[in-house]
Amino acid sequence: MEVQERLQSLFPAAADLPEEVRLTGPIVQDTYLAGGELVRWEGPRQEVASPIYLETTEGCTPQRLGSFPRMTREAALRALEAARAAYDHGRGRWPTLSVGDRIAHVEDFVFAMQESRAQVVQLLMWEIAKSRADAEKEFDRTIVYIKDTIEAYKDLDRANSRFVMEEGIFAQIRRAPLGVGLCMGPFNYPFNETFTTLLPALIMGNCVVLKPPKLGVLLFTPLLPAFRDCFPPGVVNVIYGAGREIATPLMASGGVDVLAFIGTSKPADQLKQAHPHPHRLRAILGLEAKNPAIVLPDADLDLAVRECLLGALSFNGQRCSAIKIIFVHRERVAEFLEKFSAALAGTRFGLPWEEDVFLTPLPEPGKPEYLAGLVEEAVARGARVVNPEGGVRRQSFFYPALVHPVTPEMRLYHEEQFGPVIPVVPFDDLAEPINYIIESPYGQQASIFATRAEAVAALVDPLVNQVCRVNLNSQCQRGPDTFPWTGRKDSAEGTLSVSDALRAFSIRTLVAAKANDINKRLVTEIVRQRRSAFLSTDFIL
Repeated sequence: MEVQERLQSLFPAAADLPEEVRLTGPIVQDTYLAGGELVRWEGPRQEVASPIYLETTEGCTPQRLGSFPRMTREAALRALEAARAAYDHGRGRWPTLSVGDRIAHVEDFVFAMQESRAQVVQLLMWEIAKSRADAEKEFDRTIVYIKDTIEAYKDLDRANSRFVMEEGIFAQIRRAPLGVGLCMGPFNYPFNETFTTLLPALIMGNCVVLKPPKLGVLLFTPLLPAFRDCFPPGVVNVIYGAGREIATPLMASGGVDVLAFIGTSKPADQLKQAHPHPHRLRAILGLEAKNPAIVLPDADLDLAVRECLLGALSFNGQRCSAIKIIFVHRERVAEFLEKFSAALAGTRFGLPWEEDVFLTPLPEPGKPEYLAGLVEEAVARGARVVNPEGGVRRQSFFYPALVHPVTPEMRLYHEEQFGPVIPVVPFDDLAEPINYIIESPYGQQASIFATRAEAVAALVDPLVNQVCRVNLNSQCQRGPDTFPWTGRKDSAEGTLSVSDALRAFSIRTLVAAKANDINKRLVTEIVRQRRSAFLSTDFIL
């Protein structure tokens, strides 16, 4: 079946939906979490429509999923005050709990959140059109991430459970929380990426205000009772609404000590600039990237095509870690395009719950039109769409377009498309892709495809000083979660990984004393009688 023909039957009628994915009705999220209570919201609401359309008697229309509060500045500030009261300048119950006690609360939460797996997976499919396999992987990966974080925290605490002696001064050096955090995740991984900042912030003793991303909001609904029941009041607060209406006032209040934001640089900059005390603010940011792949003359093209296709099109290319532009040596570019086009034709597209589906509708309103504009501009400037029917679209679905030759005069050469458009740039000299990376405002990752050691070495040495991860004969990606996740230039601020995130949301703090008899007796008594959570030699198993 041709792409155009398949697109005409892409969206079903409600009666034709598989029984297991049918929604029981709209989700009316009418509460938010503040100060340990689910507070009912009586104000304005934001409607949620799915990127999945349904055929009706009135035409093809988006499925309504429900609604959530469009909170006001005043309501959001009350949630922030609840977090600040729970932290209480570091004197609150949560920041002064022992490491073991905080871990116990997090373990209770993990047990409770696993009960919501089916509902979260269902909403990942309906809210952002993530395939069932990827939605299940996102949930399960998050559980593993939290458990790995717990183990990493135990390791960190074990390493700090002893005293050190230097120059007649003994001290215990541990990590202490920063204060109150504002955590904001991205729409493409609304569950996993949100928890990669939220959980490290919590387990290190910070109190948190969580604002779900602009898309993928309703999937947090089943978690609110677990947040309420598993943590002391005010430790986790969940607010809803437009970022500029609620997040910016939170920052402007000066009450946020640490900002964890994964998204694009413009709103990140606005949030940071709104803070009245920028030097007090710790920021952990994951931002844009235009990750290149470089295919050298000696590359294994079958391998390169397979990895580039996965890197460029997994979750429709809606990943900051996706391959966003491919440089191919002119000697091999014709063969590369032929193989890539054939591989594209073999990919399956459809709705998220369909078997082995790879390409799905796009959740961002207006995204197909934006992508079409990039392709049209490139074609007008001399490029062509290589694959048959590349770029055709219907409602929220955009069929991938392989575009060649892309040149510096085209928007597609510079802009992060964040979608299923694959720009290919032919090159003669390695200086061309290297200069592209040097001049780029981004510096997250790059992929090299080659088989000769000298060719790879010639690229590795300059690239490791431009990007933070160089992938050899493999796609750009985030995992494993134990590896550093960061970027240079405008791509990131701070480093996230299972262990790095614990450090990002804390600061080294020590209690020190001259090694005289009074201080030795004093500290020994505190430790032996377990009078302090900080001064402790307990070893957590």
